[in-house]
Amino acid sequence: QVQPVESGGGLVQAGGSLRLSCTASGIMFNISPVGWYRQAPGKQRELVADITRARSTSYADSVKGRFTISRDNAKNAVYLQMNSLKPEDTAVYYCKVVGSSRYSWGQGTQVTVSS
Repeated sequence: QVQPVESGGGLVQAGGSLRLSCTASGIMFNISPVGWYRQAPGKQRELVADITRARSTSYADSVKGRFTISRDNAKNAVYLQMNSLKPEDTAVYYCKVVGSSRYSWGQGTQVTVSS
């Protein structure tokens, strides 16, 4: 299996911004839908946003208008721009190729938003 690598997390004050990056090798990464998920302590992992091969996007209601997912096939990368961050956005963020057993979950990147 190929493991994606997430980066860009950190500690930020409420109202701040972060840009997460997800990279993975292989052509399947560029032609498959990719999702950003998050898991907060004591909670189930949830889908935050996803993007298709055609760059169609969808978002969880809790992040609509604040987060933007995008992809750059030349860099085998998918990004999550997070603006107007709230303390409830604190979680470990993961990216995952949707519907492909070739790609596993990555290690995730921690996002902590202080009030």
